[in-house]
Amino acid sequence: MAENVNIDEIQYGQIKIADEVVGIISGLAATEVKGVAGMSGGIAGGIAEMLGRKNLSKGVKVEVGEKEAAIDLYIVVEYGAKIPEVSWEIQERVKNAVETMTGLNVVEVNIHIQGVNIEKEEDEQPEEPHHRVR
Repeated sequence: MAENVNIDEIQYGQIKIADEVVGIISGLAATEVKGVAGMSGGIAGGIAEMLGRKNLSKGVKVEVGEKEAAIDLYIVVEYGAKIPEVSWEIQERVKNAVETMTGLNVVEVNIHIQGVNIEKEEDEQPEEPHHRVR
């Protein structure tokens, strides 16, 4: 188990963890949960914008204090996923990952479901009308 870092007891200086670092850890932990299609960059033009792995911290809002962190995640789920179960799993994994890697106490992990990803089936091409050659 990781020990919590007490900044007051460090003799050689301070350790400060950037919000973006906590955001990347949170985004990565969230996207590993089954049922999560990806992170959402917010709603643009009424459509939830899906973000790839390069932008993991973009679907995450983090507030980091000296010893605590609060995290908001903007998620797109897969169609058919049980949203309460997926959300609980995200909360558990994100809290565990951030606390283990940073030593910060995660006081809340808020999940914002921004959309549902529906797998598009292969579109059937409409048959073109047959023209008779006379």
